[in-house]
Amino acid sequence: MAKRDYYEILGVAKGASAEEIKKGYRTKAKELHPDRNADNPKAEAQFKEANEAYEVLKSAEKKAAYDRYGHAAFEGGMGGGGQRPGGFGGGGGQGDFSSAFSDVFDDLFGDFMGQRGSGGGGRRAARGADLRYNLGITLEEAFKGMQKSINVPTSVACNSCNGSGAEGGAEPTTCPTCSGMGKVRAQQGFFTVERTCPTCSGMGQIVKNPCKSCRGAGRVEKDRALSVNIPAGVETGTRIRLAGEGEAGMRGGPSGDLYIFIEVQDHELFERDGPNLFCRVPVSMSTAALGGSIEVPTIDGGRGRVQIPAGSQSGRQMRLRSKGMPPLRGGGAGDMIIELAVETPVNLTSRQKELLQEFEKESENNNPESSSFFSSVKSFWDTMKG
Repeated sequence: MAKRDYYEILGVAKGASAEEIKKGYRTKAKELHPDRNADNPKAEAQFKEANEAYEVLKSAEKKAAYDRYGHAAFEGGMGGGGQRPGGFGGGGGQGDFSSAFSDVFDDLFGDFMGQRGSGGGGRRAARGADLRYNLGITLEEAFKGMQKSINVPTSVACNSCNGSGAEGGAEPTTCPTCSGMGKVRAQQGFFTVERTCPTCSGMGQIVKNPCKSCRGAGRVEKDRALSVNIPAGVETGTRIRLAGEGEAGMRGGPSGDLYIFIEVQDHELFERDGPNLFCRVPVSMSTAALGGSIEVPTIDGGRGRVQIPAGSQSGRQMRLRSKGMPPLRGGGAGDMIIELAVETPVNLTSRQKELLQEFEKESENNNPESSSFFSSVKSFWDTMKG
């Protein structure tokens, strides 16, 4: 029985590009796969036929021979240079299924398995892990901004082997099990199963003579001193990223990043609400009643003067513009909000008591207790007592 044309089998035109041939084979492989055609006894034979065609056409050398001589190129050694019957080994039989299907496996699953773009080199040097460092600062430090020195326990490149993991800094050798891919494949029926190489643990390389200092890891544990720029206006939860200051990579791999999380400590005078600062200020009873001015501390270490209107009550709030926290990402500075807390005098002298009693008599007309509301409340309580 005459063989079908390989281009026809894959559904592509003669002279098709390598990408078009691969695309045609992928389509046929999905369409004819025996697992998807349990009720079609011809599917397996057609699947093998497509595999045979692709095995020839994917190779530039075999494709050129096929384009010139057809199927005869792979029969009786023609074009094979004295090779075994079957010539290039691509036609004349089932073909190398694992080789052909692995191309499609890479194309379909290469991104997922982390192979695409590796150039066959595997995962030779693993990137180091990112690290987190919690940094506590005062509210004054958050207001001004600062340079802060910190010590970070982390993994750094081994000086003895320059991060290679090999004694004397020698270069690791390609893993013989996976040929540097970091993964090995096993054929199971019509499927190719890929797993991490057990010899090199996915690194693609092995160290024959491990460094005594790092035991082949290429890194050692050490405290690192770093200087961190804390911008003015940071608040709790602000994250600062230091690229490349994280854990060193395995065997010369790139370092991870260091993330510094800011925690602003509580202040004894000020409470923060975003860009604004809240401050509760005690005021004498006479100042609250007569009015006046008081000085209040500000976060920058200075003092601000606030005018107290006559008759001010506890809880009254006043605002000092732009005396709050500086902006972290543009905009104006926050405000300082002052809440008055009117103080009642204690430990009065006899003269002070007399003056207050006289004041109370003179204040019956403007005393809140003389209002109709308070009179009604007082009358109600007197009735309840009776």
